Amino acid sequence: MASKHLSRRRFIADSAKTGLVLTAAQMVTGDLLAHAATPFMPNTSFDQTPLPYAYNALEPVIDAQTMEIHYSKHAATYSKNVKEAAQAEGVDTGKPLEDVLAKISKYSAKMRNNAGGHYNHELFWKSMKAAGGSDKPTGKLAAAIDRDFNSFDAFKTQFSDAGKNRFGSGWAWLIITPDKKLKVISTPNQDNPLMDIAETKGFPLLGLDVWEHAYYLHYQNRRPEYIENWWKLVNWDFVQKRFEGI
Repeated sequence: MASKHLSRRRFIADSAKTGLVLTAAQMVTGDLLAHAATPFMPNTSFDQTPLPYAYNALEPVIDAQTMEIHYSKHAATYSKNVKEAAQAEGVDTGKPLEDVLAKISKYSAKMRNNAGGHYNHELFWKSMKAAGGSDKPTGKLAAAIDRDFNSFDAFKTQFSDAGKNRFGSGWAWLIITPDKKLKVISTPNQDNPLMDIAETKGFPLLGLDVWEHAYYLHYQNRRPEYIENWWKLVNWDFVQKRFEGI
């Protein structure tokens, strides 16, 4: 009898350990991303959150007029439209937007475009801050970048090229893949690496908007100049804490 009780306890203990391992692996991608909420990885609401700085805070890199139009017109429309799509398609907007992104292939084009657009912009705003402060990551994120890209400069070049070479509209991303590697990718339109239709899936740590409305008033067709200047705005504290929160 004692042997049976011991075996039962060992089975429960082993099962618990296995569950923890599975949870840790799944938190990087898939449906469980929506439940990996921390102060720096909150579940994303369907509502637009307030911009974390004034429209002119990112000048001269991004001018106030561009920021105001980008936030109050383009991004606001994505939030409005994704809620309309959710109502039409029976989606519970009380649940995280990440739940929808993980199963986006089951929904309409309107849902895909606007859910992606809303999520991407909510991350984009937080990924920037007024120019100044650290111009590169430190700590564990810096070590991971050196490990997976050989150097920060090599990563920066690869990321910038992903944005410059994106044909038409889209995004450049730094992601962490399910096997815990950092990778640079690009997605078209408002797609992102959380979507089940993404060519490369992973958890986005940093995203750059290369749609023309993000830069055209100031830079016109000079996307490479916009990207080069944008590096001055990256909020590495935010990105690093997202990475360390995985």
